[in-house]
Amino acid sequence: MISPPNDYGFKGLTTAQVNDSRKAFGRNETVKKKYNLFDRLKALMGEPMIVLLLVASLLYFISGKTGDGMFMVFAIFLVTGISLYQESRSRHALDALKTLTQSACRLIREGAIQEIRREDIVIGDIIVVEEGTSVPADGIIVHSNDFAVNESILTGESLAVFKNADTERNRIFQGTTVVGGLAIARVDAIGSGTELGKIGKSIESIKEEETPLQRQVGSFVKRMAAVGTVVFLIVWAINYFESYQLLDSLLKALTLAMSILPEEIPVAFTTFMALGAWRLMQVGIIVKQTKTVETLGSATVICTDKTGTITENRMTLANVFVFSGGKQTGRPATQEEERGLIESGMWSSEPIPFDPMEVALHEAYEKSAVLDRRPFFKLIREYPLGGRPPMMTHVFEDDAGTRLIAAKGAPEAVIGVSVLSADEKEIIEKALQSLSGEGFRVLGVATSDFKGDNFPDEQQQLTFTFRGLVAFYDPPKKNIQEVFESFYRAGITVKIITGDNAATTMTIARQINFQGRENVLNGEALLRMSEEEVKEKVMSTNIFTRMFPDAKLRILNALKANGQIVAMTGDGVNDGPALKAAHIGIAMGKKGSEIAKEVSSLVITDDDLSRMVDAVAMGRKIYSNLKKAIQYIISIHIPIILTVFVPLALGWIYPAIFSPVHVIFLELIMGPTCSILYENEPMEKNIMLQKPRPLTSTFFSMQELGTSIVQGLVISAGTLFTYQFAVQDAFNEPVTRTMVFTTLLTANVFLTLVNRSFHYSIFTTLGYRNKLVPLIIFITLVLAAAFLFVPPLTRFFEFERPDGFQFFISVLSGFVSVIWFEGVKAVNRARKS
Repeated sequence: MISPPNDYGFKGLTTAQVNDSRKAFGRNETVKKKYNLFDRLKALMGEPMIVLLLVASLLYFISGKTGDGMFMVFAIFLVTGISLYQESRSRHALDALKTLTQSACRLIREGAIQEIRREDIVIGDIIVVEEGTSVPADGIIVHSNDFAVNESILTGESLAVFKNADTERNRIFQGTTVVGGLAIARVDAIGSGTELGKIGKSIESIKEEETPLQRQVGSFVKRMAAVGTVVFLIVWAINYFESYQLLDSLLKALTLAMSILPEEIPVAFTTFMALGAWRLMQVGIIVKQTKTVETLGSATVICTDKTGTITENRMTLANVFVFSGGKQTGRPATQEEERGLIESGMWSSEPIPFDPMEVALHEAYEKSAVLDRRPFFKLIREYPLGGRPPMMTHVFEDDAGTRLIAAKGAPEAVIGVSVLSADEKEIIEKALQSLSGEGFRVLGVATSDFKGDNFPDEQQQLTFTFRGLVAFYDPPKKNIQEVFESFYRAGITVKIITGDNAATTMTIARQINFQGRENVLNGEALLRMSEEEVKEKVMSTNIFTRMFPDAKLRILNALKANGQIVAMTGDGVNDGPALKAAHIGIAMGKKGSEIAKEVSSLVITDDDLSRMVDAVAMGRKIYSNLKKAIQYIISIHIPIILTVFVPLALGWIYPAIFSPVHVIFLELIMGPTCSILYENEPMEKNIMLQKPRPLTSTFFSMQELGTSIVQGLVISAGTLFTYQFAVQDAFNEPVTRTMVFTTLLTANVFLTLVNRSFHYSIFTTLGYRNKLVPLIIFITLVLAAAFLFVPPLTRFFEFERPDGFQFFISVLSGFVSVIWFEGVKAVNRARKS
């Protein structure tokens, strides 16, 4: 953190100056390609279904069937409208996510530190960048403390570069990562004018790699399109060489091609993923990439840190151990000695604390100090947190040249750099074990008397005097045990990966009844193991202590090598590599660094891990509902295909039982059903009791695909039975068409209801809260009734009003061809129970 801006003498821009700069130079954003409705309409005209509709309408107009041609034109507008509506929902959801994922930055305006969105920075602003943040704009350094930045995004060089105002290296660049210290800089380039903006105007233009599920869905649609093309040519050839009527043959072939093409599937996939991310945003989880939604339901391991995730991150200074000669002989520390230890701990902290332990040290100092000396001293050098285990050192000095050097960190690290005898180390170790055993988080504190200005490069090269231990208590969150129980029930293993010591971590683990707390492994021991040993150890160990970035990364890679789908929580700069390597990187919105948020795939806005239970449940729900939607599409497409194809191929008495207008009407019903109705389905109550699905598996198992195919074949049998029943009773073609169409429509309605769950009965699913189910079914039935009983529409579709018996047979056939699956579900439920 930084000292108050007045200490540096920077006032920053005024509001009027900000407005003038924005008018002159614009906002801090690259030029983005705006959504263009005309371009999108042009793209839609190239969609296979739209092409088929255009060709069909053209053929109708050429053949003189103006009414049919107009209907096809109307269908084109309707299909286009539905597509644009679905895209609009997805686009608005993604836009809302992008707005929330824009990281904030800190700057000085009108003499005070402010936090604003990066795009609101203007040229001339005074920005503050520090460890754990990324640089929001290009600028010239005007002040710095041990400032180091990683510029690999621009140069490809992974080593940190040290910069300050007094050297040629005094510029910072947008998108680079601050890895140490602090800098204050005056902005001289924003948006497309930055070095990053010049290199690649917008990173958003980079196309993301498709996920396994996207590839599976895309491959399925392409195969179906290829099949449709082949069948179209075959049917056209058969009809043409039998009748030599070109237009009629083309229309019959087009009808079949329309019935085969599953154009609803890609739309459903995009809609489900985008709206899923939007729904997660509503419960406090920001999804950085929509493809993460697909992965959530597959998570098998969640690796979590301890402080702030398992615990409250509400540190209070609970105890101190003052190391002195008197203490060693058993004499209690004096109040003055305790005050001295607390003051040393305070000087080792940031001047304006952010870390909860540093806040607690400052508060304790305020209460105990006779005279507050902080206003008289200025930070002149800072050694950032580093080493294994880590420690940090601060150097302060007043106007008279009086210098204070204090360090704090992991007790092992501070003991290691202090001048101590073996007996003294044993005394400190006993005190450390005692404090850690009570569940306290313990830091060692030391001071140095280094003279001169030629400071060593590493803080470990300084000579330190050990001052004592400070112990903090951070209680477990009230809901954390329940959260972990939810993960366990869902078949997800939880692993604690923390920088804290084993004794403190074990105490907290006991308090929350953490599973697998018997086995503990520390970072140094982990790094000494071979790859095979690590792979074996990470599966049997659930608590990892004294972890540092390399060790965390090794754990994640070993879990991934074992086929685990890993979610990882983190908040610090050092968590960046592990967050990026995890299948699901999870940053904390409140206490997380900007770097952690940028490399993660999810951000939990309120730092509550219970949100991850919601996220996993949402991921499973979305995947389950998408699967239901696509199974519905497969099941209902099969009878449409066979009802069109079988009479044509077998030369039945009414070969053209359906024309393109009938098929497109059914398509218009199916599109909203699969992508709107099923997307809105609630989560089934057993979804978080199931094991995570393997990420590498195909979208459908053979059993699931077989179920959809069998459902489709049985519905086909029902429609073809109705066809033959009508023919046997010598009904004419319009009556036969009406009965077959009614059968198929009835089957569609009941399939929608039956497939809302492949486990629970229809009576259970009727109680699910989904307002769109009755609405869409009502609209479908009203339209069907209009086509059957409104004379102009009946004549247009070449139907004939059925009598009561004909209508009953059609509805019964459609109902029976679907409802049989309820018996299968009942048998499966009985078998599982």
